[in-house]
Amino acid sequence: MRVAVAGCCHGELDKIYETLALAERRGPGRIDLLLCCGDFQAVRNEADLRCMAVPPKYRHMQTFYRYYSGEKKAPVLTIFIGGNHEASNHLQELPYGGWVAPNIYYLGLAGVVKYRGVRIGGISGIFKSHDYRKGHFECPPYNAATVRSIYHVRNIEVYKLKQLKQPMDIFLSHDWPRSIYHYGNKKQLLKTKSFFRQEVENNTLGSPAASELLEHLKPTYWFSAHLHVKFAALMQHQTMDKEQSTKATKFLALDKCLPHRDFLQVIEVEHDPSAPDYLEYDAEWLTVLRATDDLINVTERLWNMPENNGLHTRWDYSATKEAINEVLEKLNHDLKVPNNFSITAACYDPSKPQTQMQLVHRISPQTTEFCAQLGITDINVRLQKAKEDQHLCGDYEGQDDTEGNDSGEDPSEYNTDTSALSSINPDEIMLDEEEEYDDSIVSAHSDTNTPSVEPSCDQASDFSASFSDIRILPSSMTVSSDDTSGSPVFKEGNSGDPVDLGDGKDLTTVPLKRLSDEHEPEQRKKIKRRNQAIYAAVDDNDTA
Repeated sequence: MRVAVAGCCHGELDKIYETLALAERRGPGRIDLLLCCGDFQAVRNEADLRCMAVPPKYRHMQTFYRYYSGEKKAPVLTIFIGGNHEASNHLQELPYGGWVAPNIYYLGLAGVVKYRGVRIGGISGIFKSHDYRKGHFECPPYNAATVRSIYHVRNIEVYKLKQLKQPMDIFLSHDWPRSIYHYGNKKQLLKTKSFFRQEVENNTLGSPAASELLEHLKPTYWFSAHLHVKFAALMQHQTMDKEQSTKATKFLALDKCLPHRDFLQVIEVEHDPSAPDYLEYDAEWLTVLRATDDLINVTERLWNMPENNGLHTRWDYSATKEAINEVLEKLNHDLKVPNNFSITAACYDPSKPQTQMQLVHRISPQTTEFCAQLGITDINVRLQKAKEDQHLCGDYEGQDDTEGNDSGEDPSEYNTDTSALSSINPDEIMLDEEEEYDDSIVSAHSDTNTPSVEPSCDQASDFSASFSDIRILPSSMTVSSDDTSGSPVFKEGNSGDPVDLGDGKDLTTVPLKRLSDEHEPEQRKKIKRRNQAIYAAVDDNDTA
C-alpha cells in the first residue's frame, strides 16, 4: 500500500493533492492514503478563521471550504491530526474523530483507526506543561487564552493511548517526541536549524508526553511536523524479556507545504490484502474509550490519572477480551466508519463575505451518533451542561492574556521549560507585542481581523516525574565534530546502511516538492522574538 505523509499542511489542500497527482504519474502506481501531521486548517468560514491562533495577516481562507461544501472531493482518503494552528471550533465538534469533509477524516483529540489492515493512531495538539493536567474546559467563543490552550495536549488522551496493548503500525503527532533527535543525524539537524542547539543539548526539545507514548506504543512508523524541517531517525526499543524480538521505530518529520520544501514523502506500507478498503474503527481503542468515559474532565481543575499508588480503586483501563466483545456486540460486529459527514456550519461564499459571523458551540451529529452507539457521553454535551450550571466557559472579554505557568499548579518537577530560551527560529512568523496583546479577545461577534496569537513552537517543558525516560540515550547529548555526518539513521548492526522505509528507498530520499513557479526569497525578515513564524518568514505571498 502506497502511503503519502505530509508535514504541516496550512490549508494548502489543492497544492498537496496536485503534488500527489504528480507522484502518481511519476511513480509505480496510485497513492492509497494520505496522512497529515497537523496544522491542517479545516476552515469552513470567517468564524472559523477567528478561532485559529495566528496573526490576522496570516488568516487566509485557503481551499478547504471547497471540499467541505462539496465543490471538490479529496481524490484520496485523507487522515489528519490537529496541530497548533487549527480552526479549533470545527475540530472541537469531533473530539472522538469524524469526517470534516467527504473522504477527509480527523482522528480526534486522540484516536486509532484501521485502513486495509494497517493500524493508524495519533494525538492532536502540542505539549504545554501548565495545561497538561487540566480538563477539556475550552469552548467557543474562545478568549485570548483559550484560543491557544484548546490545542494543548491533556493527560487524559495520553493515558487512554497508554492503555493500548496491541501493535501499532503508524502513529502521528504534531510536535516531536522529546529525545528523538539523539537517534538521527543530530549534526545535520543543527546545521539546518542551528537555533535548536541549546534545547537539543539540554534534551528539552520536543514533547515528553509524545516520548512516553513512543516508548509505550513502539510503532513501526512515527510521523511528525511542527518544527519545519525534514529529519529521520531510527530508535531501537529496549526489551525487558530477552525472548522478545527487538522492536524499532522509524521516525520521520517533514517540513511545511511550500515550494521547494521537503513536505511530502511517499512510502510503501505492508497491508493485509484480505482487509476491507474502507476506514474501520479499532475495537481495542473503542473499548478503552468506553472504559475511560467516567474519567473525562471538563474543568480547569488540575488532576492526575489513576495509578497503582494505593489511592485509586482502578488504574488499569486496558481492554480485556470480554470488554472488546461487548463493544463488538454494541456495534453489531460492524467496525466500518459510516460515511455520515454532514455540514454543520455555513460555508464560505467569496461573493458574500460574512465578517460578523457568530461563533457557536455546536454539537455534531457525527459525534452524537458515535457516542450513542458506544454508550459514552459527548464531551461537548458535558461542556454545555457545565456552561449552563457553572458558567465555566464563554467570552471573558477584558481578561488578561496570560501565557506563562500561572495556573496555580504546583511547580513542575522538571525545570526544563524552554519558552524563555534565546533560540530564534527564522522560519516562523514574527509577532509584534502590540499585535499579540492589544485587542486580542476572540469575541462571538468580533471582526476577522481580531488577532489571536500563539508562537509556533510551544517548546515542551517537562511536567512530572511520571514522564520516565527508560530508553538508553546516546552517551553524550552534546553535538560534537564526531557526530554522524552521513545518513541520519542506520539499521541495527549495519552502520553504513540507511533506514529503509519499506519501498526500497531510504529516509534520506529527496521527497516530492510542491508544484509552483514561486521561488524562495533571498532575504528573511528580522526576527523580533523566538519561535514566531509557522507559515513563513517573508512577505505575505509566501505564507502557508
